Amino acid sequence: MTIFRKPGRPRATAALAVTAVLALTATACGDDGSGIAGETGGEGSGKGTITFWDNNGGVRTAVWKEIIKDFEKANPDIKVDYVGIAATEVQSKYDTAIQGGGLPDVGGIGAAMLAGISAQGALEPLDGRLKDSSLDGKLNARMLESVRSAAGGKQLYTVPTSASNGVLYYRTDLFKAAGLPAPTTWSAFYEAAEKLTDKRANKFGYTIRGGAGSIAQALDAMYGQSGITGFWKGDRTTVNDPKNVEALEKYAALYKKTTPAADINNDFTKMVAQWDSGTIGMLNHNLGSYQDHVKALGPAKFRGIPNPTLDDGTRVQVSNPVDGLGLFKSSKNKTAAWKFIEFAASHASNSKWNESAGAIPANTEAAGDAWVRKSETTRLGAEALSSPKTKIVDLPYYLPDWNTLSKADNEPAFQKVLLGRTTAEKFLDDLAAQLNAAQAEWKQQAE
Repeated sequence: MTIFRKPGRPRATAALAVTAVLALTATACGDDGSGIAGETGGEGSGKGTITFWDNNGGVRTAVWKEIIKDFEKANPDIKVDYVGIAATEVQSKYDTAIQGGGLPDVGGIGAAMLAGISAQGALEPLDGRLKDSSLDGKLNARMLESVRSAAGGKQLYTVPTSASNGVLYYRTDLFKAAGLPAPTTWSAFYEAAEKLTDKRANKFGYTIRGGAGSIAQALDAMYGQSGITGFWKGDRTTVNDPKNVEALEKYAALYKKTTPAADINNDFTKMVAQWDSGTIGMLNHNLGSYQDHVKALGPAKFRGIPNPTLDDGTRVQVSNPVDGLGLFKSSKNKTAAWKFIEFAASHASNSKWNESAGAIPANTEAAGDAWVRKSETTRLGAEALSSPKTKIVDLPYYLPDWNTLSKADNEPAFQKVLLGRTTAEKFLDDLAAQLNAAQAEWKQQAE
């Protein structure tokens, strides 16, 4: 399980709680001989065995094993022990190993987890290694900025490998039958949501995420409509800016008007399954569900485009967690571990992994490969991410309290907004107060 710290809770207390609860299972994933967080291993011989933890085991196991096979062929003196960990369990596995020992040499780390892991001294800073690497100048600048920001903005602790932008999937067959244009703007989106809804026939224009993971999707809709381009104004968050309040009111009003009532409890799996099996016009998710839609609907019945723009073409979107590879400080063979990271983030390997996942490559050479050009959803997402016209609102993944504030603490409150039991303004004012307190505490501890 993941231990979260409430705003105002001392860091030392949180660490003790993690130690007490998790140390009992410190060898759950096997001890590779590495130490605990903060211990410094060594550069090693550059030969021998290293351990790699895949943070999306099962889903991406096959492609990682291909990459490892290629790496071992190119580096016959190095063997990679692969450990696949389900995405839902990886945070607790890292917490366990940080406190009890047994960290890998290399691990997959999403930006949303990065702050907690780096703050405990578990990761090796990578700026110097990257500067001297063949990867220097070949990684997407915005992804580098994102992972740097996620760790507090000072140092690079992961090499980015992929991003998965927010996507608006829409049923091209239903839009064509209704004579509707593609929902490329928010105005077109709301028009389509209304016109495609026929409750008596159990047809809806949109499916909204009301369960687990709802806050990030709501934030994307808010900032996308308000046009506000920064999460902070000084040390105060902009989430409860009047323009964001107005945007959330409009977005939340879709519930039960142009969406199924069951959406109130939808996490991403329920939402995706519902859209794939029914006659719902639009779905907001990310690149990760593209293959599910292909299997369910076939490629001719839908498109996946970047989230809508304002009517003047302005595109504002919140940051999606960038996935990356971290080098653990306790590794006793950092030379070999870094070689593996370089190889995995190189053109061929990064292209192979992202093609399998349908995600946006971090390697700029891989982003220009033929499969990206042929995969419209990925290509449009990559173009939106790299366009100077796109404004990215970086979510504060660096806050130790971000995960709990954006999930467990506020998802039930957002459901009350959808149900009309509280207002969008009160919800956002309460969220803002929590965020401002967390930001103040983070700054105080960083001084």
